[in-house]
Amino acid sequence: MSAPLDDAAERPPPVRRSLLLILPVLAFAALATVMFLRLRSGVDPAALPSAMIGKPVPRFDLPAVPGLSAAGAPVPGLSSADLKGEITVLNVFASWCAPCQVEHPMLMRLAKEPGIRLVGIDYKEPNPEAGQRFLARHGVPFSAVGADASGRAAIDFGVYGVPETFIIGPDGVIRDKLVGILTPENFASVLARIRSAGKVAAAQ
Repeated sequence: MSAPLDDAAERPPPVRRSLLLILPVLAFAALATVMFLRLRSGVDPAALPSAMIGKPVPRFDLPAVPGLSAAGAPVPGLSSADLKGEITVLNVFASWCAPCQVEHPMLMRLAKEPGIRLVGIDYKEPNPEAGQRFLARHGVPFSAVGADASGRAAIDFGVYGVPETFIIGPDGVIRDKLVGILTPENFASVLARIRSAGKVAAAQ
């Protein structure tokens, strides 16, 4: 019968144990750094194409976010019928989405730009009051907000992660899709794309 192994012989050397503990932390830090640099790089947030570009907006009819008001008046819900008649920027967001919180000040800035109608879809909130609290705390940049509790409307738009933003022509056709957040660095280029979509629509 062989002698039992010593416990110390079974344990990895101290240096190896330290590496095993540190490697996951280093990997996470590297990933976080890459993501941060991409967000702050000023690159256009449209790295991924959308199959919906050039197609009419999908049909939907969403109720208002309960209790949401701006300038003393209730903010209405949103339907596909509302996305006609002028260039509209549709932002899909959620209160639980950390990048949405980072982006929100830029949406407030975008809402002040002349000739731009900004609306929102509040995506899959954990409870009906969450979206209202989020917008009441950070400001309401939208002229209308639809509560998409099931996420069905966003799925029909091809949304795979929030935030995402769509530029919609006066004819209700999706002209462009922005993937990622608006930042001070890319704001001018995004605004130019919105203006360009408006010019294309006007020429048609």
